[in-house]
Order: sequence, then C-alpha cells, then structure tokens
Amino acid sequence: MSDAPVIRADEPGSFPHGVLAARHPALIRTVLDAFPYGPDQRRALDALLTSATEGVMEPLGTEDDERWAAWGAREYLGRSWFEAPFLWSESYFYRHLLEAVGYFGPGAWQGIDPFRPFKLAELDSPETDGELAALDRLTEQPAEEQARALLHGSLWGNRADLGFRLSTPGATTPVSRLVVDDSASLWSLLPVDTICLVADNAGRELIPDLLLLDHLLHHGRARRAVLHVKVYPYYISDAMTADVLDAVRRLAGAQGAAADAGERLWAALADGRLEVRAHPFSCAPLPYADMPDDLRAEFAAADLTIFKGDLNYRRLVGDRLYSPTTRFADTTDWFPGPVAVLRTLKSDVIVGIDAATEAALVAAEGQRWRTSGTHALIQVGVK
Repeated sequence: MSDAPVIRADEPGSFPHGVLAARHPALIRTVLDAFPYGPDQRRALDALLTSATEGVMEPLGTEDDERWAAWGAREYLGRSWFEAPFLWSESYFYRHLLEAVGYFGPGAWQGIDPFRPFKLAELDSPETDGELAALDRLTEQPAEEQARALLHGSLWGNRADLGFRLSTPGATTPVSRLVVDDSASLWSLLPVDTICLVADNAGRELIPDLLLLDHLLHHGRARRAVLHVKVYPYYISDAMTADVLDAVRRLAGAQGAAADAGERLWAALADGRLEVRAHPFSCAPLPYADMPDDLRAEFAAADLTIFKGDLNYRRLVGDRLYSPTTRFADTTDWFPGPVAVLRTLKSDVIVGIDAATEAALVAAEGQRWRTSGTHALIQVGVK
C-alpha cells in the first residue's frame, strides 16, 4: 500500500474541488436540457444539484445500496461530498444522477442513457468525417506506419486526427507533448494470442480504439481481442456495449478504409475474435487493485492488457498524489500480467516520469500540465 496521500476535493482552487463544485452542477443542467424529463426526474435532479454542492452523501434507496456499502458507502454517507476520496465522490455522484433520471427504473426512463445525445453528436460531427477520411491516406502507408498512427490516434482520444495524420508527409508529430513514450516496449510484446483493451470514452474517442484493435487483428498482431466497457453509464461519456455498436455502425456506414474496418469489426464481433465485456466492477469507485477474483482471472488470461484514458489510469495506479518520479512498475506490480496505458493527462495523478521532464514541465506551465489534456503518455509494465 502506497503512503502517497489519497486525492480529495476539499481544497478550494484544486482541480478535484473544481470538478465537484462546478463541473458536476453544470452537467446536471446539461442533462436537464437534453431530455424532456418529467416532474419526478426534474425534482430529483434539482435535489442532487443541491446535495452535491451544499449537502452530504445520502443512501441510494435501491437494491444497489448493498453493493455500494461493500464499496465503502458506510464510511462516507452523511459526510460532505468534498471530504470523501475524489474517485469515490465522483463515482457516487454519477450513480446518484442515474437514479435521479430513472435509469434503473422501474418506469419509462429505465435504461435510457442520459449522456447518449452527446455521444451521438460526436459520432455524427464533421470532425469525425475528417478523421475517417484520413484513414484512406493512412492505408497507403506501410503497416508499421499505420500501426504507429493508430496507436497515437487511440492515445489522443478526441484529438485523434493528430494520430491519424502522423504518417501524412509533412505532418507534425506532437512528440513534445508525450511525457513518457514506452511505445517501443509495447510493440515488442506483440504479436499475442489475446489482447485486452479497457475502453474509456464513447463517441469520437472510441472510434480510434476500435480501429487500433481492427489493425491488430487484421495484421495478425493478435488472434483475439477483448474490449472491456462499462456496465452502465459512468461519468459523462464512458463507453458501454451500445456505444461500441454505434461506433462500429458509424464506421461501416462510412466510405473507403473506414467502411472496410467497420465490416471487419462487425465480422470479428460475430465470430468471437472480438468480444465485448462489461463487468460490474467497471463502475466501482475503487482502484483496480481491489478488483474481484473473476475479473483478475480475466486479465491474467490475457497476454497484454491496455488501459485507455485518464479515469482508468487513476484506477490502475491509484488516485493518489504520488511523486511524479514514482516508478510506474511500483504502482502496477500487483497486476496479473503485462499492462500498458494510453492516457491523455486530465487529472493530478502521474507516475513514471523522470526528474528532468517534470522540472521542465513545471517551469513552463506550473502544475497545469497535469490536468490540461495537452500532454499524454504511453507506459508499459512487464514483470
């Protein structure tokens, strides 16, 4: 167990405090505007708005209370949202939001994803059209160059065009924004029989993840892929099975190389070479070090597991204020197999960078580099 302090949101002016005090209230208002919710849902959302900013954490009032009790609810109920660990408060907020809109039912709103309009808007955006069109140029490059570009596309998420265009003559590679680059180590682990990818966001960010998996399968760098998604809407844009299907349909309905990839992904889903998994622990307010035995066994059975995105990084290494020079291997040595991370930095947690890099970043930006989303890393841990 690390002695680095757990991140909390009780310091005004800190990044976590801003998420709870400003981002969460804004999200409630956005969800209210996105759906014609009835009086019951609107009252529940208004109550959550007040509770999240001025009140204390309260029970869910559903059968899910038992699960959340096992995840630590008894310790934090009745306390300010700002006093609990940041990861726990964030997760509990989203679970309360889903209850407020009737996601878990019973009722007409059961199973209606409150974030779906935002996900679909990204898939249907002109930016997505441009990124998919870039795939046609990418297929003209050697397979190694394609792989490198698709890896960077997945890394940068909704700035995926930066990755897809890396192989375009004259393109500018954002290497100065990579604070750690273990990509050579990642490629050295391939080919494998089974690769797992723990997805982050849906919409525009899920497309490059799927394209990366398609490339690995199509070029024989993996015989089989397992894509882990959330079991229900978690945070504003996290991917679920429905989002995977939306993204594959978006690809298949495009033209050129994007359509080819979509058709291959559809076939891979149908014949089992690509499997989608949604484990209940995917929505837990806990680090992956606390995962149950059945999920641990799934990761142990894979030859390589890639965790995508900022939230998964926080859950993999622990949501703590480490010294940035803490070794990545020291925070992931419990993981039951080779593990890699593709992450754009959007929170305070960071490990595995050298002292000179940290000093240069702090001199140039203060601590903003940790949370601005303008820097990224590729980290690999092998026992």
